[in-house]
Amino acid sequence: MKVFQTICRRLKSSKGFSVEPAPRVVFSTSSYLCGRKKKVNPYEEVDQEKYSDLVRSVLSFRGHAQAPQSLFEEDALLYGPVRKCKAPKQEEAGVPRNWCPLFNPEKSGKPNATSDPTIPLKIPLQRNTIPSVTRILQQTMTSEQISCLERWKRRMILELGEDGFAEYTSNMFLQGKRFHEALESILSPQRNLKEPDENLLKSGYIQSIQHVLRDVSGVQALESAVKHETLKYVGLLDCVADYQGKLCVIDWKTSEKRKPFIQNTFDNPLQVVAYVGAINHDINYSFQVQCGLIVVAYKDGSPAHPHFMDAELCSQYWAKWLLRLEEYTKKEKNQNIQKLD
Repeated sequence: MKVFQTICRRLKSSKGFSVEPAPRVVFSTSSYLCGRKKKVNPYEEVDQEKYSDLVRSVLSFRGHAQAPQSLFEEDALLYGPVRKCKAPKQEEAGVPRNWCPLFNPEKSGKPNATSDPTIPLKIPLQRNTIPSVTRILQQTMTSEQISCLERWKRRMILELGEDGFAEYTSNMFLQGKRFHEALESILSPQRNLKEPDENLLKSGYIQSIQHVLRDVSGVQALESAVKHETLKYVGLLDCVADYQGKLCVIDWKTSEKRKPFIQNTFDNPLQVVAYVGAINHDINYSFQVQCGLIVVAYKDGSPAHPHFMDAELCSQYWAKWLLRLEEYTKKEKNQNIQKLD
């Protein structure tokens, strides 16, 4: 800029040359600027002297910021005290509401000495509206169990076809029925029962459980019905007898696959403890049972796997059984409501 001013001074001082200031011209591309009127401020019309004291007092006030506690006090003054609602009490996970003890303190742990040990109880199952243990377990299967069962069914149908699968399931049911009939004839001390088929006694299932039968004695019940008087369910147990000196509910199972661990038996432990609890609260049984036994027999005659359940393990599965029973009751109640609607 200084360089430019120096050049202008030199040109001005030279002869025959003059510099005249050019008039300032402002161009605008907006018609709004040309025709816009000056905006009137409404506050200019206010009598400022009249309100000067008020403005001065407001601007001069320097109050302290409200703390959270003072805010709460102000809200309480304006709207009343805060009512704190108690959070709904959450039920402890895994604890059923319909709790009922597994063992009955009013019952003896041993069968009556006056009862005839040669005549095991065989109470027929009465068909009524009370749900059975089998039905409760079927209706409360987990989604994982249902999915696993469906995959097995589809795989078997692909291998055998629809008719072949129906025949397979029918034969499995028939084999299980004959297996239990043979066991009843073996374990019953009565001699007036129908003699079992010799071929059945020589079957792989019976051969599979020979080492277990040697530890079974003192049979108290065979294919006998039970009813839980408090929880209202029924069932048909296989056997109640001493196993290695301890009174047990014995459940005989057949399988083509190995099940060396109790976890491999799926819901069978729940079925056993359901029968244990029912016996302990059924007036038809004078004794009390504290243990269970699941025996898995194999078709090829290989040694069966006995899964013994002591009182502590039975108590653990009893809590799970009560949860399944509670779930079944809820489902039945909802279905009845839907029917009424």
